[in-house]
Amino acid sequence: MTKRAPRIFILTGAGVSAESGLGTFRDVGGIWSQYRLEEVATPDAFERNPDLVYGFYNARRANLVAAAPNAAHAALAKLQSGLRAAGGDALIVTQNIDDLHERASAQDIAHMHGELLKARCLRCGALADWRGAMDAASRYPNCDAAVRPHVVWFGEVPIGLDDIAETLASCDAFVSIGTSGSVYPAAGFVSMAREMGLPATELNLEPSENGLSLPINAMAPHLQSFQPGWTMCCPQFRGPPIEARRRK
Repeated sequence: MTKRAPRIFILTGAGVSAESGLGTFRDVGGIWSQYRLEEVATPDAFERNPDLVYGFYNARRANLVAAAPNAAHAALAKLQSGLRAAGGDALIVTQNIDDLHERASAQDIAHMHGELLKARCLRCGALADWRGAMDAASRYPNCDAAVRPHVVWFGEVPIGLDDIAETLASCDAFVSIGTSGSVYPAAGFVSMAREMGLPATELNLEPSENGLSLPINAMAPHLQSFQPGWTMCCPQFRGPPIEARRRK
């Protein structure tokens, strides 16, 4: 068998962006302790009170525009670049709707819950970049249709699940970073990785709801503590390139 650098599947959550000043959701003091998700993050909420929903995401969008990537984003971008140069890859799937991975120079990010800096046409579903405020009078560029935030709300299907599952099946290791492990289907990736027998670990401030099922749990006061050599906490990721495995 030929030797190559590993392909690592990396699932990131709100904890990765918290140190950039973006709020987490389920922690004490998180976003869902300040708002009822039923009022701002469901299709029914948007139909009942669009002004409230627009306002909620306008505030978050303004916060994001003013934010900057932190050391965790930079570490992941550096890891991806190094692995690709060696014939491997870091395939980043994020539950976050920010663009901080991209601003740190990571590439090909799978945004399974959408992107806050994009608008979705309510007529045809087309997407457009959108950095300013949005309201009921906003219109898709070159179209007279209204727009909504390009965000997957509760009750909607995350984006690209089949492609993400195929990506996971092609990888040699699994890492979960900064996520509560409580939101499905993303939380189900842990079970998928375990069933596939992949080396897996969790990097978090505290154990996630399903993280105890992983063989290695690394906790630290700050996710920045894991960079630039955060992968060293997992022995499976050290040493020479792993052998490419044939998958059934």
